[in-house]
Amino acid sequence: MKRKIETQVVHGHQGFDPRTGAVSTPIYQSATFRHPGLEQTTGYDYSRLQNPTREELEKTIAGLEGGRFGFAFSSGMAAISSILKLFPAGAHLIVSDDLYGGVYRLITEIYAPYFLTATFVDLTDLALVEQAIQSNTMAIFLEIPTNPTMKVVDIRAISALAKRFNVLTLADSTLLSPYLIRPLELGADLVVHSASKYLGGHNDTLAGLVVLNDEKLNEKLLLIQKSEGAILAPFDSWLILRGIKTLAVRLDRQQTNALAIAQWLGLQPQVEKVYYAGLSDHAGYDLLYAQASGAGSTLSFRVKNPAIAEQILNRVQIIYYAESLGGTETLITYPILQTHAAIPPDMREKQGVDDHLLRLSVGLEHIDDLLSDLAQAMR
Repeated sequence: MKRKIETQVVHGHQGFDPRTGAVSTPIYQSATFRHPGLEQTTGYDYSRLQNPTREELEKTIAGLEGGRFGFAFSSGMAAISSILKLFPAGAHLIVSDDLYGGVYRLITEIYAPYFLTATFVDLTDLALVEQAIQSNTMAIFLEIPTNPTMKVVDIRAISALAKRFNVLTLADSTLLSPYLIRPLELGADLVVHSASKYLGGHNDTLAGLVVLNDEKLNEKLLLIQKSEGAILAPFDSWLILRGIKTLAVRLDRQQTNALAIAQWLGLQPQVEKVYYAGLSDHAGYDLLYAQASGAGSTLSFRVKNPAIAEQILNRVQIIYYAESLGGTETLITYPILQTHAAIPPDMREKQGVDDHLLRLSVGLEHIDDLLSDLAQAMR
């Protein structure tokens, strides 16, 4: 029987521990496992290779994404770094020009000595994407929606274009999670999450998850993971499993709050523009809902001058001025100084990531309290 996503997130892969009946997956806090005898194994040898708690998480996320293979890494950046190692020296990538600054830094600084190159393109323009494809292009890396200006990329169209040129499509789906969108079902070859965000949901752990279907890519990524050891620890795996159980109810509430805040911000005289794909006048609204069942709860907005931005950051009380997103608490971020500081100034300015732009990750607090906090901070 095909289960609804709301049921899948609660029960995960196994649903309970078959050995004890425990409805919470046990934390197998063991680095190594005893062999019954020579050339015999329980299926577990050493936790860098596999651990039962991490295995449950990997199978859970694979199931939620509609994929065959799942991987759990020590952070979202560790996951992306491992993905980049799938490509040989001299490979070229096409990457969204509006992306998280840490990914830009990883590609242009950390992997530059290994001759990995990238072209940063507005992935909402398919003609530009096709023009950027080179003979050595091996992947297109997108975010859905983009961070922080919330552009909506057509995953089906990008994936179809990529397949024409024998190029992989890599989708960072952190901002929506499998509750709202499943990129593999839209044609993507690989989906990655910073599970520290919505999947964990409580701002209490770091994790990265990857899901894919291709057996050869799975074998390569498995070799990378077990050789380098950037695996997720058992306790952190359990925390992400626990967070996933409430993903649906959290995102339902968070989205309701986010839409109300986006609509309210649009009426404020201090605000020039609101970036939230859940607003019906957003340029990507129809495209988003052709691919996803919701817009998530992350939004950005531009204020009329930097002094207003500074005032808001200094005055918010219920809302926390902090990096990250997707947790139970509402967070406000200043991308120019925090998440996107690694992006070159000219590239930031082209995207509108300047000292006027603020990003909100809307949490679970009562909407009246959130609006009151924003109102007093902006007065």
